[in-house]
Amino acid sequence: MSYLWSVFTKPWIGLPGDELGRLISGLGFAGAEVPVRESAYVTPATAEAELPKFTAQLRAEGIEPISVASDLSEQVFAACAESGVPMIRIMADLGPDGYAAAVRRNRELLEHAVVLTERYDVQVGVQLHHGRYVSSTLGVLQLIDGLPERFKLVWDAAHDALAGDHPAVTLELGADRLGIVNLKNVHYLRTGDGWKTNFVEAEDGLSDWPAVFATLRQLKYTGPICLTGQYSDPAVPVETRLEKDLRFAVTSAAQHPSRE
Repeated sequence: MSYLWSVFTKPWIGLPGDELGRLISGLGFAGAEVPVRESAYVTPATAEAELPKFTAQLRAEGIEPISVASDLSEQVFAACAESGVPMIRIMADLGPDGYAAAVRRNRELLEHAVVLTERYDVQVGVQLHHGRYVSSTLGVLQLIDGLPERFKLVWDAAHDALAGDHPAVTLELGADRLGIVNLKNVHYLRTGDGWKTNFVEAEDGLSDWPAVFATLRQLKYTGPICLTGQYSDPAVPVETRLEKDLRFAVTSAAQHPSRE
């Protein structure tokens, strides 16, 4: 299978597009998810003016933008349309009102965005996330059920594992909605304050990446694969770990064994 090997560029959130493009191209990537957030080089307020220039600089370095991590404001939709970015990625947060109320609230947010997805021809990708978010693949699929096809599942290897699921099950269930496959890995670490999530390199966590690729091959998935560059221990540079994890992912995609 041929994938667009991509990376979430949050670790270099302050870099301009030309510097960022050279850096991640040098690491072996051909695609990028760009944060468009208040703390980023491109913010929601500046997106309409800055995102087209930023993405043009990425493309000049051989990097294709696969998505932005942002909000569902109209200015972000407009900026993505102008820049040729196909997707806005979000997560469905939970609040003090409880899970059911939070799901209703997030569903209303998505329903209000339907007209924007149609007006700008930009997708919305909803990612599962451990903790105070809709945290399972099935929860995200329930949230977007019945919405137009532009609403996609962003499947995440680490958060799927934290939910106690297996990629052979959840990827198959989400196949019709699968927009991006995120790769990172995680395990639990006992600390003085209890068990904490500890994001680690590809071979050290709960998620079985070879099993992910075995399932993707069966599903004939050819969309973007995005390594998120999230590691809890800062002792090793993120670039070093990403290069190693990309090699492991490429090898897993080619051989697709499972370590069951």
